[in-house]
Amino acid sequence: MSFEQAPEGRTAKNRLHLDVRVAPGLHSDERMAALEAERERFVGLGATRLRRDEPAPPTCAGYIVVAGSEGNEFCLD
Repeated sequence: MSFEQAPEGRTAKNRLHLDVRVAPGLHSDERMAALEAERERFVGLGATRLRRDEPAPPTCAGYIVVAGSEGNEFCLD
């Protein structure tokens, strides 16, 4: 687990955003296919897909944002 400072201010009492690493070492289409497969598994468990982000290089690799059954967001990375 790593901790990063968020650029925006706090909006609630506590805030925690998790990134779930599901495609370490994978790149491009292979990486996004692995993320989509894991997203499908999470949706089957009650999560909701919010969006898929694929920033232009060299910013970073793509990721998928989902929300758990209680609305807490996390990224499949």
